Amino acid sequence: MDRINVKEKNIKELEALSDEIRKRILEVVSKNGGHLSSTLGATEIIVAMHKVFDSQKDPFIFDVSHQAYAHKLLTGRWEEFDTLRQFNGICGYTKPSESTDDYFVAGHSSTSISLGVGAAKAIALKGEQDERIPVVLIGDGSMTAGMVYEALNELGDRKYPMVIILNDNEMSIAKPIGAISRMLSSAMASPFYQRFKKNTESFVDNFGEGARYIAKRMEESLKLVTPGMLFEEMGINYIGPVDGHNIAQLVDIMQTARKLNKPVIIHAQTLKGKGYEIAEGKEEKWHGVGPFDLSSGNSAKKAANKSATQIYTESLLALCEKNEKIVGVTAAMPSGTGLSELIEKYPTRFWDVAIAEQHAVTSMAALAKEGFKPFCTIYSTFLQRAYDQVIHDTCIMDLPVVFALDRAGIVGEDGETHQGVFDVSYLRAIPNMTLFAPRDEKSFHQAMGFAAKYEHPCSLRYPRGSFIETDLPESAPFELAKSQLLQTAKSDILLIGYGNGVGRAYETSKYLDEDVTILDLRFVKPLDEEMLKELSKKYKKWFVFSDTAKLGGVASALLEFLAKENILDISVVSFEYEDEFITHGNTKVVEESLQLLPEQLAQRIKAYNP
Repeated sequence: MDRINVKEKNIKELEALSDEIRKRILEVVSKNGGHLSSTLGATEIIVAMHKVFDSQKDPFIFDVSHQAYAHKLLTGRWEEFDTLRQFNGICGYTKPSESTDDYFVAGHSSTSISLGVGAAKAIALKGEQDERIPVVLIGDGSMTAGMVYEALNELGDRKYPMVIILNDNEMSIAKPIGAISRMLSSAMASPFYQRFKKNTESFVDNFGEGARYIAKRMEESLKLVTPGMLFEEMGINYIGPVDGHNIAQLVDIMQTARKLNKPVIIHAQTLKGKGYEIAEGKEEKWHGVGPFDLSSGNSAKKAANKSATQIYTESLLALCEKNEKIVGVTAAMPSGTGLSELIEKYPTRFWDVAIAEQHAVTSMAALAKEGFKPFCTIYSTFLQRAYDQVIHDTCIMDLPVVFALDRAGIVGEDGETHQGVFDVSYLRAIPNMTLFAPRDEKSFHQAMGFAAKYEHPCSLRYPRGSFIETDLPESAPFELAKSQLLQTAKSDILLIGYGNGVGRAYETSKYLDEDVTILDLRFVKPLDEEMLKELSKKYKKWFVFSDTAKLGGVASALLEFLAKENILDISVVSFEYEDEFITHGNTKVVEESLQLLPEQLAQRIKAYNP
């Protein structure tokens, strides 16, 4: 289907189109999985955006962009939408390489207003203010990150024309104040009010400071009964709250906002899961879903083996019972990281600080300074956002913060922005940081016990979903810089696994024609140098298995060690990820495209001839 010409449709037609968009989203997401409640709630807002603005000309900037499915459907991707989040299919986030209507990649939160400010500066420099205006759609969750306020601070000072739509599906506004606010916002959004405000400003300017002071106080008294006082004080016009499902009102307000030639925030209130009664409301489980039965809402997937996240939760709960000094934090992902149970059981010791990874890390550093043992529980991909805090506030002080990195390795359908492949590379460079990884349930409990007693910064990583199961010997207790030799053989081949890479090494070994030696590296910093020296005497072909980036990764650490020791007769082959961003799709399909399935790796080993 071609692009849908929204501009020629009347309000009733736009309302009907919104219903069709919701049906299409539900049809595909129930089959493929994806983000659901927020994108259903944003449908009318996005339809109104396309009615008033032009995504081929105006930068449409979506924060996180998991709520942009309606935008994709309106811009020529209706039929192709069946491939949502599938390998070589439509991405679950905006992606300029997919469509010129997608202005920017956006898989992480709270970048949209900064992008809007940058786009507005470029538009001003090009002299295109009469033709183009940035349009930003941001959710209230993204408003919890400091980067938003850094951007608003400059925007309020520079006054670049921009329309920011705040999709509020969580904020609670008391009913009496909300009723007054809605009444006032209707007036504030009208052309009459905006003309009156402008003319009044010009009028009082002729009567000196006294008149300006009285007018200012009168305006401020009105703002006190709206949620927009903060934005107005920052120098940004505020309109709202408005009904985010009323297309007629949204279109009128956006048209008014466009004509103001100023930065404007439109505060639209929406219902998560709008149009799908089972998902309507605030339940976190409907934010991102796997395939499900549309009639019942039940998951279509069978229960899998215990996930690494479940093991983490169980282990941390057990440690908390023994040690009241253990505390922890997550950044807006309590369910995803398994911290919900900790927050419920120990509400004064575990916190969700919203989308604020930098604050999460620094606050835990202070708790460590005060004698507590913090577990900073964040997805691998999201810890990137707090890299300075890891270095400056944790490692320079050599504080015993544990960084528990969930979703390490390929995470599948979320794609480039979420693949947890860089943590070893970026953490290994930091002095005082220790890196280790479990390979199964028992070793995870042992790794957690080690982390709880360790007196320095450390990080352990674990995969999305379950560990790869093996028939290898049971894990031995964790000791600093100690690996575990799991099986030995006469051949000169050594398979070195790190974390979930141990399971991959084991699976690969089953496709080889000869028995091989397998080492669970456990620690990539510091390395088990004594073990590696001994192994270097007998095994001359080292194959490294780890769900990490090749540059600066596990094999790099081993090569640095061999160079330091002047051991020059070892061939090291890395089966880590190449220097490229990894696309979205089913994890097994993605791994097959990267030649990383066990049978493919075995063929590469057989063909290797140094």
